[in-house]
Amino acid sequence: YHLSGPVQALDDFPISQLISEHYVVFVCSTTGQGEEPDNMKQFWKFILRKSLPSTSLRSMKFAVLGLGDSSYAKFNYAAKKLYRRLLNLGGTPIIPLGLADDQHDLGADAVVDPWIAQLWQTLLMQLPIPQGLPIANDVKPAARWNITIEESDISPSPPPILQKFHSFPVVVKSNIRTTKPTHFQDVRLISFSNFPEVTTYAPGDVLMVQPQNLQENVETLMDLLTGEDARQAGSKLTPGTLFKVTQIDDDMPVPEPLQSPQSLINLATYYWDLNAVPRRFILQILAHATTNDLEKEKLLEMASSEGQEMMYDYLNRPRRTILELLADFPHAVSNIPFPLLFELFSPIRPRSFSIASSPAAHQGELHILVAVVKYKTKLKKPRLGLCSNWLAALKPNDTVHIWLQKGSLRFPSDKNIPVLMVGPGTGVAPFRSYIQTRHVEGTASANVLRLYFGCRNRDSDFHFSDEWLSLERKGELTLTCAFSRDQEEKIYVQHIISEHKDLIWKAIQNGGYVFVAGSSNNMPTSVREAIRESIMTVGGFNLDAANDMLDKMEREGRYQTETWS
Repeated sequence: YHLSGPVQALDDFPISQLISEHYVVFVCSTTGQGEEPDNMKQFWKFILRKSLPSTSLRSMKFAVLGLGDSSYAKFNYAAKKLYRRLLNLGGTPIIPLGLADDQHDLGADAVVDPWIAQLWQTLLMQLPIPQGLPIANDVKPAARWNITIEESDISPSPPPILQKFHSFPVVVKSNIRTTKPTHFQDVRLISFSNFPEVTTYAPGDVLMVQPQNLQENVETLMDLLTGEDARQAGSKLTPGTLFKVTQIDDDMPVPEPLQSPQSLINLATYYWDLNAVPRRFILQILAHATTNDLEKEKLLEMASSEGQEMMYDYLNRPRRTILELLADFPHAVSNIPFPLLFELFSPIRPRSFSIASSPAAHQGELHILVAVVKYKTKLKKPRLGLCSNWLAALKPNDTVHIWLQKGSLRFPSDKNIPVLMVGPGTGVAPFRSYIQTRHVEGTASANVLRLYFGCRNRDSDFHFSDEWLSLERKGELTLTCAFSRDQEEKIYVQHIISEHKDLIWKAIQNGGYVFVAGSSNNMPTSVREAIRESIMTVGGFNLDAANDMLDKMEREGRYQTETWS
């Protein structure tokens, strides 16, 4: 379309230039309690200034695309807030707000693709292409950076770990399965030690880790790219082939981990996500690369707007990985130019885990509770979560690079305020950190600390049962459990909350806090409905008033959720 512009994180953009920009596209996710993402916080703080005139952005035309998940209560909340604020400052929307939803069968693409098409259509009306310049609908894929082979056929010795510059190494102290071997779900309590002396954390904080690909996946990629028949558009690669990545355009800087030459084996192990489910543009890249007519026909059909259901059945529904896609299209793989490998593979994203220990109770240690992701689809091979399976395979004395961040949960400083914690499954992790801290401080009391825990069976996946029961006997905790499969009728945490309407209402009346952590499926909504029922039944509020009360509690930080899909 003959249009170009910089791609930057909002906090990297020179904020003083915003008033002079004429066309800006914002792409925004949502974190925590409907909060803006980390790389947008300074930008958001600036544009919220009350001193900014309502005409500040009168010269700007903008578009906002939210990337969210409708299983969360505050679906695309940050994008909605940003859109409203840009309007308030005088900006003019190019097209309506786009709200992509990961819960859709086709994922975010179901909204993103038509939204982008509408964006281009509108922009071409406002910024028409000069006469004589054609619109290229079938553009040959191009690499975003200049990729050269600096040195090849070197010995593939273990490379330095690609790591965040602010991470630090810790040592695995223990890695223990907390569920019974016969239980379907493998859950691990992993403890780390050997922290730098200055390291501190508090209840509600999270551990960030950069996982590595499983060795079997790395070997599969090496076979595809360096095997006997492999030759990337004439370039013979080896595991030790060094790639040098340099910037082509000021608008597309090279990511920090790629600013020094990296070997193919290094990229395959530490940087490229070999477990990712491919997006539609990857099909287009492969279609351009293949010399096989049947491969090209199938790839182009799935990549077309008419082939979305076919793509969904082939990729999304069975959760087929990028490696499995490449194995199915060998002609495309053998003919793709090596610079486009950096377009095929997305970087491994850091993962976050609620810290499940208290620094007061476990000095020099940090614990996380990890549910190992493994499930079946129509494909023969089970689907394995990249990070959880890598963590589960760690052995004592292994070194891992981590960093810590403030989580979304903020516990009250007043130790006399009632605290209701709802944490089924691994959602109990942040509450262990908080309850342990209160125990060591000597401020734990069953009158104020109430934990609602849920799992399948008392004998199979009752995480930290000995600790909870011990604290209950000491009068430091009120524990209520829902074991969903220990009786004929399934019982979940929302059911046991509904049985405690008087206690719930009394806690809320006394300024109590409600914390909900765990799966983002139906649980958070069901728990909220159960608490709303307490407000209505015991408090005498109607539906609208009860919802208003819960909304007010959220605004005040007295109703907090930390959920994940």
